[in-house]
Amino acid sequence: MASGSSRSFRSRESAQKRRILCGHGERPVLRVSGTKENSGRRFWGCVYYEVNDECQFFRWTDPEVGSEDLHVARLKRKVVALKADVKAFEWKLKVACVFGMVGWVGCNLAMKVEVVGMKFD
Repeated sequence: MASGSSRSFRSRESAQKRRILCGHGERPVLRVSGTKENSGRRFWGCVYYEVNDECQFFRWTDPEVGSEDLHVARLKRKVVALKADVKAFEWKLKVACVFGMVGWVGCNLAMKVEVVGMKFD
């Protein structure tokens, strides 16, 4: 990973519980990936990660998510967004129908008033 692609939480307490040591004999620190492929994914990395590249200690904290799982998650978010769009369009359609009906009733009343006015002339 390039420098700047992760944030370090320096969570030594969690690393101590795991009793894992990096190549320097140090306990790893919890970091968060900043890469496009693994954005937000947490991992254990060498305490000297951005200072010294000799160690290369790296372990994900969670199991790897398959590409199908990512695709399903994306599709679920898309479904939620599309449902919100449908609700918005339904509301707009109802408002348009109400205005249309009011306009139709108004036109019919105006025509009846005009016809009644002609009869009395």
